[in-house]
Amino acid sequence: MDFDREVPVENSTEELEFAEPEPRKPLKILRNTEALLRRPTVAALVPILPAKLSENLQDASDIADDSLEELAEIDLSKVNDWELRPFRIRIGLSFVGFSSLMILVLALFFTTLHPEMSATQQIGTFWSEYIWFVSLGVAGMFLLCREAMRPINKDNLEDDW
Repeated sequence: MDFDREVPVENSTEELEFAEPEPRKPLKILRNTEALLRRPTVAALVPILPAKLSENLQDASDIADDSLEELAEIDLSKVNDWELRPFRIRIGLSFVGFSSLMILVLALFFTTLHPEMSATQQIGTFWSEYIWFVSLGVAGMFLLCREAMRPINKDNLEDDW
């Protein structure tokens, strides 16, 4: 048994150049992923839903296509910190508002279901639900405080004087 090679092996040291993949933008990935999930779902639901509801679902799907197409055109590298400030404030206010609303709903819910218990007994019994919503409110307050303490960049202010 002779395992000698009959074809001589050449040691090639030339480097091969491979094409670099084009970097994909996150908003385009989001658009494509959402569309891949939404379109088959809508196609499966439209035949089994009532006519008016399936029409509304199809309209919502078309609106989602248009909205996500507009979002995909945004270049995230050109969005600066100053432009994101109103959205961070709205998110903080949403956290605080939702938290306070849900604590009020919990208090009303437990008062109607357990009128024999005092407020401290209700909180002691159902503390985990309260903690979730209080924590959400605290997170919203942290967001708002962070925005309040953030220094204002004078270059981004537009003077109308």
